[in-house]
Amino acid sequence: MINAVGNRMTREIARQQKLADQLERTQVQISTGKRLQRMSDDAVAARRIATIGKTQASIDGWTANLNTATALASQADGVLKTASDLLGRARELTLSASTGSMSPTDRATVAAELGAIADELDALAATRDSNGEPLFAGSAARVMRFDSDVTFAPVPSAADVFVVGGNSLSTGLRDAAAAVAASDSAGMGDALDALSAAIGHVADQHAAIGLSAGRLERIGDGLKARGIALADERSAVEDTDLSIAIAQLNAQDLTLGAAQAAFAKINRQTLFDILN
Repeated sequence: MINAVGNRMTREIARQQKLADQLERTQVQISTGKRLQRMSDDAVAARRIATIGKTQASIDGWTANLNTATALASQADGVLKTASDLLGRARELTLSASTGSMSPTDRATVAAELGAIADELDALAATRDSNGEPLFAGSAARVMRFDSDVTFAPVPSAADVFVVGGNSLSTGLRDAAAAVAASDSAGMGDALDALSAAIGHVADQHAAIGLSAGRLERIGDGLKARGIALADERSAVEDTDLSIAIAQLNAQDLTLGAAQAAFAKINRQTLFDILN
């Protein structure tokens, strides 16, 4: 009989300890806001959370690339607008000089301005980004990753923008300056043709950068939407539902209190009370 009573007491103590552990676990879930504290709480949910976390980390990296690429495209857009304006001015100067009514002094002034424009174009080709890196790569354009299967160069290379027909834009301008200074009508005619081609080429490259900027914006919208969806899914799997947890906590506290009260009342009995 005594052994049976002792066994019942041991089982009751173990039951109350389990209730206390459940109560403590619920308190932790409420205080941390996280339903899962250990992988053993829900192995399937924990694996899903790990998968979501890995994807979220990737999205953070792609978003960082996207922000960098957007800044590069914006800077390149400004550079090409300037280049387009300079080429337009160069064509206007060369066209004026080709009329044959300019004095040698005026021709020398025009030639000097064309040379200065050529220098400005060389400076634009060597533009650097905020990190001190070349905005227009010297060899192949810099390719960046914006999703698991999306990679492209947001900004073309220097050769793609500032070279036409194997010659740099600045070289064409210096040829134009030499033709103007020498009153070379044929040379100025060739220079005007080259300038028209250069203007069209830069306009095409400018448009390509605009398309890249639009594509980056759409990719960014997609990444934001995926990020929100993943955050919502992770919250549903991982976070504590406070209304349910608080109700559960109250029920567990009530159950444990009743068990402890009953246990204390029983233990106030003497051995003779139990035997009788």
